[in-house]
Amino acid sequence: MFTAGSAMAADPIKIGLSMALTGGLAGNGKAALLAIQMWADDVNAKGGLLGRKVQIVHYDDQSNPSTVPSLYTKLIDLDKVDLVVSPYGTNLIAPAMPVVMQKGMTMMSLFGVGVNKQFDYDRYFQIMPLGVDSGYAIPNAFFEVVKAMNPMPKTVAITGADAEFGKISTDAARDIAKKMGLKIVYDRSYPPASVDFAPIARAIQSANPEVVFIAGYPIDSVGLFRAINEVGLKAKLVGGGSAGPQFAAVKAQLGPMLNNALGYETYVPSEKMNFPGIQDFLKRYQDKAAAQGIDPLGFYVPPFIYAAMEIVGQAVEKTKSLDQKALAKTMHENSFPTIVGDIRFAKNGEWTQPRMLMVQYKGIEGNGVDQFRDPARYTVLYPPAFKSGDVIVPYR
Repeated sequence: MFTAGSAMAADPIKIGLSMALTGGLAGNGKAALLAIQMWADDVNAKGGLLGRKVQIVHYDDQSNPSTVPSLYTKLIDLDKVDLVVSPYGTNLIAPAMPVVMQKGMTMMSLFGVGVNKQFDYDRYFQIMPLGVDSGYAIPNAFFEVVKAMNPMPKTVAITGADAEFGKISTDAARDIAKKMGLKIVYDRSYPPASVDFAPIARAIQSANPEVVFIAGYPIDSVGLFRAINEVGLKAKLVGGGSAGPQFAAVKAQLGPMLNNALGYETYVPSEKMNFPGIQDFLKRYQDKAAAQGIDPLGFYVPPFIYAAMEIVGQAVEKTKSLDQKALAKTMHENSFPTIVGDIRFAKNGEWTQPRMLMVQYKGIEGNGVDQFRDPARYTVLYPPAFKSGDVIVPYR
């Protein structure tokens, strides 16, 4: 994220990134970019960083991992950016890592699960509140809910997309389930480009699991939830690891199909999550999002992207330099106050403590988005510090 080099004081500090502005991740990508631009505007209104204005340089990666390496090479070698931030999402972040490492850049990662486990790069920092063992955070939250049930279920089905995020999550789910002594009655992945999920839903139904853990991306998560409802799947708990129900558009698409489903969230409207500055940010974001026609809620990604950029800015000011090694050292050694709370990074660049929420969606009527502004639509089941109620079973 940060390259050394001298520049005249009048030159802007360039921050480069690719972002999913088209393709399957565009909904979150556009919301993330808006949050980054809001941060840049806020910083520039206060005089910039190190007395220099901030300039965001970005390209559309089309939600396509194969575009990422060349875009980051271009940002660093041709655009001569001073800092880099990752693309959005695990599947896009992983292909950026070899380029970033080769160039010696420090990088703030935007919602990557388990990425640094394979690279072990000491200049990697990740904003999603997953904790040190990031690949286990979401499945663990789901299975902690399962473990607390009385009686505890005995059988589980595990399914997910055959892509980076899905594989990391289902591998962890499988490991946790085995350690809990659960019988895995269905355990299969599906191609990310799948469009017909009825066979998967019927196969899961035939296996008759008590709980179903799903780890997909937005488009396939929608398809799988619809298929599960169409076949009338009977299970006590369904969901847990799907990337999709966090997004306003997916919430609206699925509507009542989400009732009693479990999903992970990073933030929900709750007094227990009323961190300093977050309400002001959300109000400003929602006003801008409405004008741009993007995610009107902004609960899941935007606050954390803004927080990631707050950390970037604070690190630059604390270090008083754009030197990559020095910036990474600053980020390892300090705690950073942000609109999503104070954040400190562990040795591997993840949060020192996980804070992923496992929620159950309730009381959803129709497909309107505004109902999801109501705290009553979410019951936080885990972690205990943010718990707001008990689980309801069955899913259907």
